Amino acid sequence: MSVTSLSRTRLVKAIPALAAVFALVACAGGQQGQPQAGDTRFVAGDGTMVVFDEADRKPAPDVSGQTLDGGTVSLGEYKGDVVVLNFWASWCAPCVAEAPVLKEVAAETKDDGVRFLGVAFKDDKAAALAFERNHEPGYPSLYDQPGRVALAFQGTVPPAAIPSTLIIDRKGRIAGRALGAVKYTDLLRAVTEVSDEK
Repeated sequence: MSVTSLSRTRLVKAIPALAAVFALVACAGGQQGQPQAGDTRFVAGDGTMVVFDEADRKPAPDVSGQTLDGGTVSLGEYKGDVVVLNFWASWCAPCVAEAPVLKEVAAETKDDGVRFLGVAFKDDKAAALAFERNHEPGYPSLYDQPGRVALAFQGTVPPAAIPSTLIIDRKGRIAGRALGAVKYTDLLRAVTEVSDEK
């Protein structure tokens, strides 16, 4: 086999891998503030919800700010309730996939003292508002274009792990975490477990 034929064979074998890289780069570019190709801070997850032992839970920071609809909200307002805090962005395909799950679990657990709060992370405001109009989650979202809310949870949530979901217990401690798109049964089980704690 000639050197030219060998090079062509290697190139043909490399094409699928190159196509995958270009697809990732294409998904990463375009929207203001979204992670760019080569951003080593971006963390993907499989959506598995982990509930922490009560002795290992850390207090959640009392984040606050303006919501997408122009109001204001503080995590401290939900003291005594279980809070599901979800970091999302309109440009994030897993966020789109998990939106119906969050909406359904929020509606099912509302009467049990469970509150949901979204965090629109590093997103264009018009795009984030369109996402909310399309998905109608039924709960507010903080507009966190600079990423300050995510940074407040550093050590629990990597600053560029989108989507991420936290469960905060009635004592204001971080009780659970999922990195990646959450699954309905996994989220409902974890929320119910934390909500049923005495």
